[in-house]
Amino acid sequence: MPAYQNIFTPVQVRGPAETGVALKPGNMPRDGTPGFSRFLGWIGNAQIGPIYLGWTGTASILTGFIAIEIIGLNMWASVGWDPIEFVRRLAWLGLEPPPPEQGLNFFPPLAQGGWWLMAGFFLTTSIILWWVRTYTRAKALGLGTHVAWAFASAIWLYLVIGFIRPVLMGSWSEAPAFGIFPHLDWTGAFSITYGNLFYNPFHCLSIAFLYGSALLFAMHGATILAVSRYGGERELSQITDRGTASERAALFWRWTMGFNASMESIHRWAWWFAVLCTLTGGIGILLTGTAVNNWYEWALLHNFAPGYDVSSTYVGPPPPVPESLLTPAPPLVPDATIAPPVDGALIPPADASVPPTPAEGTAPPAQPGPAMPEQ
Repeated sequence: MPAYQNIFTPVQVRGPAETGVALKPGNMPRDGTPGFSRFLGWIGNAQIGPIYLGWTGTASILTGFIAIEIIGLNMWASVGWDPIEFVRRLAWLGLEPPPPEQGLNFFPPLAQGGWWLMAGFFLTTSIILWWVRTYTRAKALGLGTHVAWAFASAIWLYLVIGFIRPVLMGSWSEAPAFGIFPHLDWTGAFSITYGNLFYNPFHCLSIAFLYGSALLFAMHGATILAVSRYGGERELSQITDRGTASERAALFWRWTMGFNASMESIHRWAWWFAVLCTLTGGIGILLTGTAVNNWYEWALLHNFAPGYDVSSTYVGPPPPVPESLLTPAPPLVPDATIAPPVDGALIPPADASVPPTPAEGTAPPAQPGPAMPEQ
């Protein structure tokens, strides 16, 4: 049936808006009137709202707005408050951390990292408050706290890069700047400074879990869409009452991936892969510069990376020349038949014998050769 081969939702059912389960006493009411978006309905749920923020959600948005304002206004000021230049160079603009001479000074001058510290404080506060909101909302709705702990793994990597490792290194300058390309520049310089992060085993694990989680999530989403004609999107009921959708999905995974994946186990696989991506990445960053100064040398020491073969090529200063090869060359004897150039010129003098030049279109004069024998 071709209707089920569309990657977009072919039919959007519109009914009464879902307002959610009743909240317990002491909770703030949900805000906003629910609406529908046909565009969002093509790729997922079409309903927007109502929204519950609560005290922690409201405080998180407020502190996050302050952080973005500090970063944005500093970027705008760096281009002379020119709105066109601000938009054109936005990806290259950044808010830099304090310079190395400031160390861990919590109150550096505003122009020397003070704004960066203020933005980092408000941004970190916003993120932690949003984690508290995620955790308390899950508890209030009777859910597990899996989302909160997955979010905590990402916060761990954020704190290691911008706070924990700079404190251990004794300087805020070890942290990256706020900005797109400035952050990427920091990443490249960080890898080069410490001997290439490719030899960091925790970085290797992080990349493996990154690609693995992307593959697992993509394949799982595609599999559920593929069996949605059999009710595969009702995964909770398929866990306890396995139907033809989960049977076909499990068979497909056994055929293509070589191992079983149930409606529940695939989510645990994907959750662990995603969580371990940022968890191992944070460990790798934390060890860099604190426990290991050069990851390539560490990899050589632990037989993790091969050394370069220099047996056929000498790398370094020239080797000494043996004494037997230091004999002076014989002096050059000038040829008396050749007139020396005048005043060191490279062109011979005018009276030097030059063969006659044949006229244009004529053959050169025959040169005398050996006599031919008579017949």
